[in-house]
Amino acid sequence: MKVDILAIGVHPDDIELSCVGTLINAVRLGKTVGLVDLTQGELGTRGSGPLRLIEAENSAKIIGAQFRHNLGMRDGFFEITEDNLLAVIREIRFAKPDVLLANSVDDRHPDHGRAAELVHRAAFLAGLQKIETEYDGTAQEKWRPRVVYHYIQDKNIEPDLVVDISDSFDKKIECLQCFSSQFYDPSSKEAETPLTGKDFFDFVAGKSKTYGRAIGAEYAEMYTCHRYIGTKDITSLQ
Repeated sequence: MKVDILAIGVHPDDIELSCVGTLINAVRLGKTVGLVDLTQGELGTRGSGPLRLIEAENSAKIIGAQFRHNLGMRDGFFEITEDNLLAVIREIRFAKPDVLLANSVDDRHPDHGRAAELVHRAAFLAGLQKIETEYDGTAQEKWRPRVVYHYIQDKNIEPDLVVDISDSFDKKIECLQCFSSQFYDPSSKEAETPLTGKDFFDFVAGKSKTYGRAIGAEYAEMYTCHRYIGTKDITSLQ
């Protein structure tokens, strides 16, 4: 299966918080997207790993994703090992994306930066012919995404790319609401976290508005990139 965009997040809801508007835009334009979560987010204060898998699948349906896979790495304890690199390489070669979206290169949660490095390295290694992998018993061909963009998460980082998501922001919130175990729920008896306050969605909207304003958009999502970003049509840029 080939998709145009593959989005990878270390925790279920990383994609929804940071790049889902971009994905919904792409699907509306006829592009195909796939999703991969490295862990089940089982160390989250609220909810559980199995519950977050259900929430993630519900969100994937709203996005219109072709698939959503979970690699079952250990939340909080995964490392950049050969086995984990190979697991991500298999997903990249399975999906054959032109564009790969990955976690922030630096963030409050240490899993995010570590996942960013893991995925960035795997994206390069996936293009090396002498690294042999199989998927469901079938040998895979090498594949390297054309570009890797790292979405910006909690920590404010100067972006290299800002994507207008004004038309998809409502759907972004709908996807986030699929993760009811993680966000505001007045009936919950579980401990409070930075995500569970009543005003958290206001924070999400405010951050999206701040970056959107710079390009004349109501809402935006932000990315960094390890290389220059190019275009053949300069008039299409905002």
